[in-house]
Formats: sequence, structure tokens, C-alpha cells
Amino acid sequence: MSKKKIKTFQNRKARFNYETIQKLEAGIVLFGNEIRSIRDGKVVLDNSYAIVKKGEVWILNLYVDLKGYKKTFDNSDNIRPKKLLLKKKQIEKISHSLRSNNYTLIPLDLHFNSKGFLKVDLSISKGR
Repeated sequence: MSKKKIKTFQNRKARFNYETIQKLEAGIVLFGNEIRSIRDGKVVLDNSYAIVKKGEVWILNLYVDLKGYKKTFDNSDNIRPKKLLLKKKQIEKISHSLRSNNYTLIPLDLHFNSKGFLKVDLSISKGR
């Protein structure tokens, strides 16, 4: 049996500029053309960060290059906010630690799991 090579896209600046306190993994809501573009490696994580807004976690400034793909959706944008999929208890813990300790929520990398779903490794971090 041949093993599939799992693609990962890392945020190297985050590992250098921030001290990781806690790691967690989340799913991400994307359109079809964004997934195709990410599979081709046209994604930049360098300036991205995540926020908690109205009980949901959103990732901002995640650049996905959509050039060359048919835009079938009206609101397709290269750096639109993308919703992250987490459980309510996880979101409450994250928002509490972000508010009380003045931490930041930073995406460390994007990867496809064994079932083919795109996952984001998040880090509750402290600036150096």
C-alpha cells in the first residue's frame, strides 16, 4: 500500500513571533473554489489571526488565491473571513483565556486529515 503525502501549509512567522500556550484543531468552512485553490498550494497564512465574535470563531486575513477558478459565488473574495468549526465549550474556554490573560489566537498550519477534510491547527499564544 502506498501512503498519500499529506499537504501542510505552515505559518512560520507565528512560531517565531509568538510563544505557544495551548494548541487545538478546528475545521474550517470554505467554498469549493477555495478548497481547489488550497489543494494546489495557493494559500498564505503569514498575517492571519483568529477572533471570537458572537460565540463563533472566525479566521481573518487568510489569503486564498482564486485566480484561474470560476467564481460561482457572489461573495468570493481572496481574504474574506472564514468560520472555524469548534464546540461551544471549546469556544467558551478560548474566549475566557483570550479575555483574561490577554492572549492571541493564531493559526499555525493548515492540513488535510486522513479523511480528506481541511483542518486548522490553532494556538493560544502570547507575544514575545
